[in-house]
Amino acid sequence: MNAYSELYLSDAKNHFATMIDYAVNTCGFESDFFFQLFIKSSVAKQFENGNPAIIAGLSGYELTKKIVNECYSEKELPPPQFSQEKSAEYWAGWALAQYQWYSALSFTRISERVKLSKIIQMYPLYHEMDIDRFFERMDQIIKENPLETNLKRIREAAGLSQSQLAKQSGVNLRNIQMYEQRQNDISKAQSDILYRLAKTLGCSMEDLLEY
Repeated sequence: MNAYSELYLSDAKNHFATMIDYAVNTCGFESDFFFQLFIKSSVAKQFENGNPAIIAGLSGYELTKKIVNECYSEKELPPPQFSQEKSAEYWAGWALAQYQWYSALSFTRISERVKLSKIIQMYPLYHEMDIDRFFERMDQIIKENPLETNLKRIREAAGLSQSQLAKQSGVNLRNIQMYEQRQNDISKAQSDILYRLAKTLGCSMEDLLEY
C-alpha cells in the first residue's frame, strides 16, 4: 500500500528533490543535519500522509524555509538558484521521496537505516538505472539492518519497563513481550489494545504500527 495517492507523486518528488538540493547546495546545510531538521518538523509527517498543501502546494524553497524556521532559526535564506543540471542531492531527494511513497515507511524509519548522505553517494551508480533497482537496494539495506520495534523504541524513550507499561496500560505483559519480539504482529492487534498502549505512551496508535 502506497503512502498517498499517486496523483500527487510527481509534485511530491520534484518539490522534495528541490528542497534537498536547495538546502544543501544553496543554503549550505550538511545533508544529514538538514534531514534531521526535516524529520523533527511538522512537514515530515504531513509529507508522509500526503497532505496536498505540503507535497503539492509548497515549492522546495518554501518547504526549506518552513523547516528551518520551525526547527533551527528564523534567519533569512538565500534566494534559490536555478540550473538545468540536476545535482546528486536533487536525485537523492527525488528517489527518496518516491521510495517513501512506494514503501509507506516513515522518513524516520528510513533514515535510521539509510542516511541521506548514503543515498547521495548512490547517485553515480543508480541515477541512470530504473528506479526499481534503487528500491531493491533500499529494501535490501533495510532488511539487513532490522531495528527494534516502534513499541520498544517508544516505550524505552518514555522510560518504562515492559512490566510498568503492562501495569499502567492494562495490556497483558506477555502480549507486550510478543509484540516487541515480533512474534505477534502489532498491526493486527485489537484497537482497544493499541489505544491503551498509545495513551499510556503518549503517542498515536499509528506510531506503534510496523510496516
